[in-house]
Order: sequence, then structure tokens, then C-alpha cells
Amino acid sequence: MINCFSEVNMVVTKKVFVFDDNRDILDLCTFILEDAGYEIKTSENANNIEEQVAAYMPDLIFMDNWLPDLGGIQATKALKNHPDLKHIPVIYFSANNDISSLADEAGADSYLSKPFDIAALEEIVKKHLS
Repeated sequence: MINCFSEVNMVVTKKVFVFDDNRDILDLCTFILEDAGYEIKTSENANNIEEQVAAYMPDLIFMDNWLPDLGGIQATKALKNHPDLKHIPVIYFSANNDISSLADEAGADSYLSKPFDIAALEEIVKKHLS
């Protein structure tokens, strides 16, 4: 019997979840990252953050600072305190001048300043998914 599903042919698409309250940013990230070969899910809020993330189980998360309801810091802390989700890298994502300290306070793995250029977005994704 021939195995048609050799491991060489099984390329698993990496999944990225982007949280941002700005639809234009979500659309831009979706366009860039899908074009780079990633599977993308987006959300404009942090409601039930653990459930949203657990239902998709992404390989990487982008978290905006200014999210309705919970906010990026609390949303990131909730994920980092969840036993099944804390391993997922979170990239803090904001136009704030103090993004580095916000990312630290949230417990994020890294950060990306807005506005960002496409190369910087792709580079940080590659860094955390390789």
C-alpha cells in the first residue's frame, strides 16, 4: 500500500490572530499575512479573549493596546495567565510612544510600533514562527 500523505507533502499553515479595533488595520494585516502564506483570523474586541483564542489556537497573536472592553494589556495578561494559551507568542501592537513599557506591563513577547512597514511586520512574524 502506498502512503499518499508523506510528511514531505504535509505543510502546516501557521495561524495568526490579529486583535485591533481599527478595521483598516485588520484588513491590511490580513492582506499582507495571507499573501505571505499565513492563515489569519481577526477580531475588533477582546470580549471572551480566552475563548476566542482557544477556538482558533493560533501560532502567533498581534494585540492592539486600544481594544474595546478589556484593553490590550488586560487581554494579554489573561492569555499569558491561561495554562493552555500562555505558550502562544503575543506581539504588542500600538502607536503609543511608550509601546515598549506597555508591552512589558502586558507580558507580551515582543512589540511592533504603528505605523509599521510591511517588511517589519513580515520580519517579526517570521522571527516568532520559525
